[in-house]
Parts: sequence; C-alpha cells; structure tokens
Amino acid sequence: MDSYRILIVEDQREVSRLLRSALETLEHKLTIAEIPSGEEAVLDSSRNRIDLLVSDYRLPGMSGIELMRKVRDHNPKAKVILITGQTDPKVRKEVAEAGADAFFIKPVPMADFLDAVERHLGLVETMLPPEPISADDEEEIRRGLPDLLAGLRQELEANAALLINDDGRVLARAGDLPDNSIEIPLLSSLLSIYSASQKISYHLGQKATSNWHVFDTGEYDLVFAPVGTVHAMLVIGKNLGAEKRVLKTIDIFMACRENIEKTLGDAVAAPKVVKVAKGKETAAPAAETAEKSDKELEPLLKEAKKKLKPAEVDAYWDKAAHKHKAPTKPDMLSYEQAKQLGLAPKDEK
Repeated sequence: MDSYRILIVEDQREVSRLLRSALETLEHKLTIAEIPSGEEAVLDSSRNRIDLLVSDYRLPGMSGIELMRKVRDHNPKAKVILITGQTDPKVRKEVAEAGADAFFIKPVPMADFLDAVERHLGLVETMLPPEPISADDEEEIRRGLPDLLAGLRQELEANAALLINDDGRVLARAGDLPDNSIEIPLLSSLLSIYSASQKISYHLGQKATSNWHVFDTGEYDLVFAPVGTVHAMLVIGKNLGAEKRVLKTIDIFMACRENIEKTLGDAVAAPKVVKVAKGKETAAPAAETAEKSDKELEPLLKEAKKKLKPAEVDAYWDKAAHKHKAPTKPDMLSYEQAKQLGLAPKDEK
C-alpha cells in the first residue's frame, strides 16, 4: 500500500492539531484528515477508505464507540484508537471493552500513541519495550522528589515545578499553575515537544537528550527540559525567561535536575523502545552512532566556541528570516491562536 489514510475525529481543534502534528513526524507515507463531528466522519467513511480511525470518546451527536462501529460497517479492516478525557472508571471500562485496538487517557502520551499507530498499521516489525519499573520502586523514587521540586520553586520564586514522565503523568509537583484549567492541554503540547526532542537526539547520536525550551509569555514564563529518556521537568513563574535572568534560571534548574537524576537513578537511563521499520535495516548502535557524530561535529563545535559580536548575530537572523518565509500550513498555530493559549508574548504598548 502506497499510503495509509488516518481519520482524526475530535471537536477540540487544539487536540486535533496536536495529534496531526505528532503523526506528521512519522517517517511513513500517511494521508491525514481531520473532522470535528461523528456525523461527518460516518459520511467520510462511506466515501473514502479509512485505515485508522483516531476518535475522541465524547463527540457532538454520538460517542466514539458508536462512530467506531459505523465506520467499520464501511471499512471492516479499519483500526481504531479511542481517546478519552473521562476519569470515570465505568467510562474507561466501556472504552476498554468496546473493541478498539488501543485507547488513551488525555493528556495523550505521544510516544505511546505513535508507537500504537505504527504497530496497528503494520509499519514496524518488532517492538522491544523497556523493562517496567515496579510499583514499589516507583514509590521509593517518588519520596524525595517533592522536596527537591519545592526547593527549586522557592529558589526561582516560581508558581509551580513539576516532574512528569513520558506518559504525561505528573510524578511530583510543588505549587500550582497560575491557571489549572490549562494543565492538560499544556502537558499534551509539551509532550509533543518532548517526543520530537527525543527523536532529534536519536538522529544526532546523542547518548543523552539535552535541550531546553524557554517560553517567555510576558505574564508568566515556562522552562521545560528532559530528564534522562523517560522524564521531564517543567517550571512556571514570572520573569523566568527574562533576558537578564534566564541564564541564572537555567543554572538553578540544571543543579536541581542533577539531583533529581540521582534520585531517579536507573529509571533515568531506562532503555527506549526499539523499533525496526519494515524494509529497512536496523540502525547502528547508539554508542557507535554517537562516536561517529562526535567526530563529524568536532569542527563545528570548535567553530561554535568563537564569540560572535551582537551585530553578527543580528545579521545571521536577518538573513535566516529573509531566506525562510513564514509558514502557511493551515494546521499550524497562528500568532493569535498561540497568544490565546498563552504561548506568545503580549503586545507591547
């Protein structure tokens, strides 16, 4: 089959976009369609082939389970992934027993979601999961984390500090977000960044993911960074990303991250899922790739040590902005949409 067709049915536009953006990171030929309602999805399934249906449990007019059955009337071989934000155990049980191929609780863990997509569409031949951490070990790990996060929050005078895993679950926290209603969509979006960062690090041959994401929104700032391969830290507070303060913020953040890595121990270095794509050779071992990449990057790293004058930096970005036009893809967030989600700086008066 040249291309697989995936239909996303979700009435919340930001969630639909997030899922689509994640799917577009996969190195496979995929045709992705987005539809906001069950009725439109049923009509689409009667006219077009559907290889994979990704649907919310609660939709206007019908449930995701009803939609799944109607779609399979027209596409019997269609795979189905259901998503729910419901915490009611009865709802979760109904979704689990409905006959879907997979289901996820919001915020959707993007790494697992993409693995499920590849597995059920037959895009990978093997799946070697990491060794699970026992409940007793996880409880032992958690005990020292709140104090570390509380110290980080106090030192940065932040609103909140959180440690999450790659499933989007908050393992420990200190303080509360300025607006608790944004926690689920915020963590979902950050997990998409996290997943992309892990993939980039793998392609670069990095032994450990090391990147930082600082969002200076004007009202309150976010600092987000991975901790090993299966955890990430998030700090939210005022002026954390301010020009005069951001370097100090990162220094304090790094010191706390090192302590958290020691507390997590082996959990930080848990092996990632190994996937072998159909028709492709297995990738070289990470250590070998890292060694090769280090040699290739050495000249660039030497060049990077040279200090640039402010005028040279400005000239570089002016050239880059002129060369790369602003994106016009309809599935990307506009400035106004990003502003509404609190991810863009306020307009200066």
